[in-house]
Amino acid sequence: MTGPIHLDDRYDEPDQLRDQLRRILRHRALIALGLVLGLLGGLALAEYRAHTYTATGEVLVRSTADPFGAVGVSADNQVSMTTEQQVATSAEVARRVARALRLPESEAGGLASRLRVTNPMKSRVLRFEFTAGSPRRAAEGANAFAEAYLTDRKSRNDAAVRRATDALGQQIRVLNQDLAEEKLEQKDAKTAAQSQLYTLQKRVLDIKSRDTDAGDVVRRATAPHLPVGPGLRVLLALGLVCGLLLGLVLAWLRSALDSRIRSVGELRGALHAPVLGILPDDEDGHGELLKVGRTGGARTEAFRALAFRLRKTDGPSGPGQVLVVAPRDADAAEEVAANLAAALAEYGGEVLLVDADSDASGLSDRLPLMPYEAPTLEEAFLPSGSVLVEAEVSGRLAFRSGGGIGAHTRSSLSTEAHRLRPGVESTTVVVTGPFLTHADALAVAQRVDGVVLVVGLGTTRQDDLRQVQELVDCSGGRLLGTVLDAARPRRRLRLPGRRPKYRPATHPAAPMELPAQDGTFSVSRR
Repeated sequence: MTGPIHLDDRYDEPDQLRDQLRRILRHRALIALGLVLGLLGGLALAEYRAHTYTATGEVLVRSTADPFGAVGVSADNQVSMTTEQQVATSAEVARRVARALRLPESEAGGLASRLRVTNPMKSRVLRFEFTAGSPRRAAEGANAFAEAYLTDRKSRNDAAVRRATDALGQQIRVLNQDLAEEKLEQKDAKTAAQSQLYTLQKRVLDIKSRDTDAGDVVRRATAPHLPVGPGLRVLLALGLVCGLLLGLVLAWLRSALDSRIRSVGELRGALHAPVLGILPDDEDGHGELLKVGRTGGARTEAFRALAFRLRKTDGPSGPGQVLVVAPRDADAAEEVAANLAAALAEYGGEVLLVDADSDASGLSDRLPLMPYEAPTLEEAFLPSGSVLVEAEVSGRLAFRSGGGIGAHTRSSLSTEAHRLRPGVESTTVVVTGPFLTHADALAVAQRVDGVVLVVGLGTTRQDDLRQVQELVDCSGGRLLGTVLDAARPRRRLRLPGRRPKYRPATHPAAPMELPAQDGTFSVSRR
């Protein structure tokens, strides 16, 4: 063979991105599953959000967290909004809310978990967002938290006032006691004490006169009209997008883990052998096994092209003895072998199709064999135990069931298969059971001139191909090439009303060879 045969493969593209997309799109069921899951997730989220409402209230925090010690400090710097946010979500505020709503204090933690307090940038406003199962309860919760926070903050301010005035009052009492007991004898000391007393009393009055309110409610929460979150349409659209992404990821994972042959490129990469042909789907087929010489169509022409390429592998004389076998599918190998033999017979030579399957695959029941009769002068040159196949070809096509690979059959394949009539091209096409499950296939591969491997598109795994290649190489056989069957898997059809078929069991099988005398016979009878 001079080199690999380059085919125009519609299942393979050099562009890696397009090839990857094609691999993903093969698993449309997973993509559809992802879309369905995304749609159901969107519906579930919409159903969950349909019973969830959020009400919002806003509180303006007064500019004095501790108004009694903040002298010369701007109002904005007197309040730490981060601290106020933490106080607003504290357990003490939640307990105040529980008491205001007349709920047990044990539920204060649950109320706090449904509250969200935020602070808009560059402002002294706290925004209370409360979520509940009904609009009314949401509004009541937001307002209750706002009021509880203001009450708690006012109590803290009042406590700061009491602490400051109590400390000043203690100093005032000490000064009054000193002045009353006339402990200060010097006039200057007495004057200073009176001045200090006046200052302390004035500071107490200033502290008591300050406003200790915590803040103001600038927006009360009202019952919301719509549930929280996006609407049904938005959630469904979001679910479809997420489902599509999920389906694509699942399809990509499935394609990455799938080791089945999907293209000519994968087939060449697995075997490093030429691809002799691609068999398209039998769109015009009628369920018959033999198509060459009986029916037309794209698949029939593909068999003829396969025979032409196979004849060129070893020169004009053809390949000699060829084993057609599949890794695990016997039906695919039988169809290719039968049609390959008929296509080779169209070149005018002698072709013998041998079924060497020891399990009796029933190939004779599926071929249009001529009824057995006493051999005429022309038919006397048929190999012993064989019968003609009814096909419109210019050469001679015979079929024989070998009944397994016995010692006599192995000897005939190795020593007697080349006893041909001078000047007549002769080819033997042997078909056996699956290569990886039948030992007969390996025995035949050691004695034929070459092996043609039938690979099913989307059904044959790369590991099986590598195993077949190793077995053929170890046995000393020769792998001529592969045939990629792109047809969908079909059930075996049996057509009623056929003529009686020849049974090899009634005539003992002789060595598998073509006639060695001169003579011709017709391959088609009507």
